[in-house]
Order: sequence, then C-alpha cells, then structure tokens
Amino acid sequence: MADEVDMADVALATYEELMDLERDFEDTETEILRQQVILTKPLYEKREKLIAKIPNFWALVFEQAPADLDQFIHPTDSAVLLSSLTSLSVSHFDIENGGKGEPRNFSIKMEFSENEWFENKVLEKKFWHRESKDGDAGLVSEPVPIKWKSADKDLTQGMLDLAVKVWENDKKQGQSDSTKVKKEKDYTPDEKALKEKVNATSRGAVSFFAWFGFRGLNISEEESRLAVEKEKKERADRAAGKVPDLQEVDDEEDEDEDEDEDPFELEIFREGDELAIEISEDLWPNAIKYFTQAQEVDISDMDFEDIDEDEEMDEDDEEEKPKTNGS
Repeated sequence: MADEVDMADVALATYEELMDLERDFEDTETEILRQQVILTKPLYEKREKLIAKIPNFWALVFEQAPADLDQFIHPTDSAVLLSSLTSLSVSHFDIENGGKGEPRNFSIKMEFSENEWFENKVLEKKFWHRESKDGDAGLVSEPVPIKWKSADKDLTQGMLDLAVKVWENDKKQGQSDSTKVKKEKDYTPDEKALKEKVNATSRGAVSFFAWFGFRGLNISEEESRLAVEKEKKERADRAAGKVPDLQEVDDEEDEDEDEDEDPFELEIFREGDELAIEISEDLWPNAIKYFTQAQEVDISDMDFEDIDEDEEMDEDDEEEKPKTNGS
C-alpha cells in the first residue's frame, strides 16, 4: 500500500510539473504579445492615417473577410457594414500607454456614418482576459447597447436590448461569482423573455450585431485577481519541492457543482469570444492583405468584362466585313 501511495504522489507531482511548464509557455507567449503590441503601435498609427484617405477601405476588408469570420455576417449585417462602416480599430488598452497590465485585454471599436438602422456613430466593445477560482479562463465582456432607429430596424430582434437589461440588473445585484449559476425558477421576467428569444432563434440566424451583447464567463475582476495569485503561489510551492496533499486535491475536485444548469443559457452570441479573436488577431492585423485581395478581385472581374467586350467587337467586325468574290 505504501508503494501505491508513493507512486500516486510521484504521478501527481509529474502532472503538476507538466502543467506548470505549460503555464510557463503561456506566460512567455503573453510577454511576446506585450512586446508585439508596443512595437507595432506606431505602425498601426501610420496605417490608420494612410487608409483614412481610401474610401470604403474597411467595407472592402470585411467583404474579403476569412470564412471563420464571414460565417457570422448575414446579408443584412453585410448591408450595414458595406454601406456605413468607416473605421475599425483594436486597442490593447492596458499597455499601449506604457502600462504593465494584461496584454490579452483589448477593445474593438467600430465607427459608422449616418445609416438607416441605428443612431450610434461609435460602437466599442471591451474584452478582459480573466481566470476563475475553479480554473476556467477566457474572455469576459459587457453588453454594449445599440440605439436602433425603430423596432423593425433592430437586427437582433430585441435580443440585444434584453441582454443589456439583464446585465444591468445583474450588475446592481452584484452577481459576479463564476461558480453560481442562477436556476431557471429564479429568473426575472426579463431573463425569461430573453431565454424565450434565444430558444426561438437558431444560432445560425443570429445577427452579427448581437455580438455586442456577448458576456462570456461570469468572472469578476476581483475573483480573477485572487485566482491568479493563488495559482502563482501554488506554482512557487511546487517549484520549491512542496507536493500538495492528495486528500486536499480530492476535496477541491469534489466541491459541489451544479452541472445541470447551463452558464451560457442566456448568452445571445455564444461564439462572441471567437469572433472577437478573429477580428483582433486576423482581420485587424491583416487588413492591407484583405484590401489588396478586394482590389485583385475587382481588377479580375474588369479584365473578364473587357475580354468579353473585345470578343464581341471582334465578332461584330467579322460580320460587317464585305465578302470577296472568292469567298
């Protein structure tokens, strides 16, 4: 029996060492991101000045959006983006001004000209990378309201307005514990109405603009700070040769969890973090590439049209040529 316990201790220690090494890789990648943001900031500022001189730059970029992003844009969404999107920018707001904050926190700002759908000139959505006390990690955001010009212009069919109301109520109630999931029997009228709308709308039919209602994991800034501190302390203890007691580990894993409740049941855009990453890590840095592709498509289409016209003219010339006696 003693040998079995020793082997379990060794297995646990080895597993924890591997996990710590994985976190070391993550920390290095985060530091690389920090340096990348600092070094590329002046380049993006220069790019912004140049593309400001190009009409419909961002509309054309979205037109050439990669499939992983384009899947979230429906024809009605595309009509808004192509006709009124004037600017897009990504900001790592915690570090761009010399701060030592989290480089994985960022915002996406979209600017619009006058349009028939909403009154907002600017829509900006912020994302925070946070970790929960039970080990989950991901992007957390807050719903951004859109002032629709009328109910029939609301591309989210009322879901975004309800998501904002639910979030505002949760904020007042201080509900920011990732381990607590509200049961359906305790839903407010707004939450019940939101659930009905979410259930009545297929995920493939959700508007791109519902993305502004994405919330993500229910993790407060304080919970994340404490979780990170605890994780760092545990790594330091293991580095010093301290192996956690097996019974304590088992007790942590056996904590009560309500697995029947879906923490994302009221989420109106479940893939909101995926879309945010696609924009910030692909569309934004590769905007010039996508714009160039759009120009190549236009030129290619024009060339085919010119060829068709030339061929038609040649055929007309042949028909108009007078026949010779030898023909």
